[in-house]
Amino acid sequence: MRLPSLKYLHYLVNVHQYRHFGKAAKACYVSQSTLSTGIANLEKVLNVQLIERDSKHVLFTPLAEDVVKQSKQILLGIDELSQMVERYSKPFGGRLRLGIIPTISPFLLPQIMLLIRRTFPQLEVFVKEEKSDVVLDWLHQGELDLVLLALPYPANGLEMVSFYQDPFYFAYHKDSQYVSEEMHDDYSGLPEGAILLLEDGHCLRDHALDVCKLRGSNKINSFAATSLHTLVQMVNNDLGVTFLPHMAIKSGILNNTDIVTSVISRQQYNYREIGFSWRNHSTRKDEIQILIEVIREQISVFL
Repeated sequence: MRLPSLKYLHYLVNVHQYRHFGKAAKACYVSQSTLSTGIANLEKVLNVQLIERDSKHVLFTPLAEDVVKQSKQILLGIDELSQMVERYSKPFGGRLRLGIIPTISPFLLPQIMLLIRRTFPQLEVFVKEEKSDVVLDWLHQGELDLVLLALPYPANGLEMVSFYQDPFYFAYHKDSQYVSEEMHDDYSGLPEGAILLLEDGHCLRDHALDVCKLRGSNKINSFAATSLHTLVQMVNNDLGVTFLPHMAIKSGILNNTDIVTSVISRQQYNYREIGFSWRNHSTRKDEIQILIEVIREQISVFL
């Protein structure tokens, strides 16, 4: 049996992703006729039909779904092979595909990028920002090399290392209608619906719930913010209270607001861990560990 071309496997994976020959051809930087011919040649080599075509739909056969899955692994292996060879010729060279979550990105990414550029000038870094579950899925699929996120976060087949503890602070309007002087870290005395948090899917929501020890409580407002900046504006209008991480406060997110903060002193875990995650068998493991150590040593400079 003849072996399929990597180029044709690349075409197949893109058709599967876009479910459209024209869009897939554009993503592969070839004409639609070239891509269609490539798919036909792949089917000929494998001696099976992979795609059912009509004027409106692109349907993959059950076998084709398995072929696509295996093709992704093959292409990932080839990509890692190329990167490995490039790195041997140029240490900390090539590209690093970094994923990062929105509750860290605006407050830490600029400093980390500056540090990488200064310490590893030959390394190109491409960044994608999304929620934790999405960037970790991209990491599993080989679309990312490294993810910067808040820990703990459940994941299999990945290594995770923390390099910084990011404390939480209780945040409220200076004339808040919700806060009394007698509270002293006991948030059970807050009125119903007083605590404002991010929407489900943001790990910061879960970490904040762990801090206030009121998970599932009616103290949690049913309205959920889409970003920390939205959350801050709501608290600044005295619509509730919240819990903010130190790195956001340090970056100036409370500037020009009437929000004050207090230390959460009585809780055992009043912080979130900030760290990196990568695939267990990543070819970049040694470089990643060196990078983490460099950031760990410098983190106190900008946080």
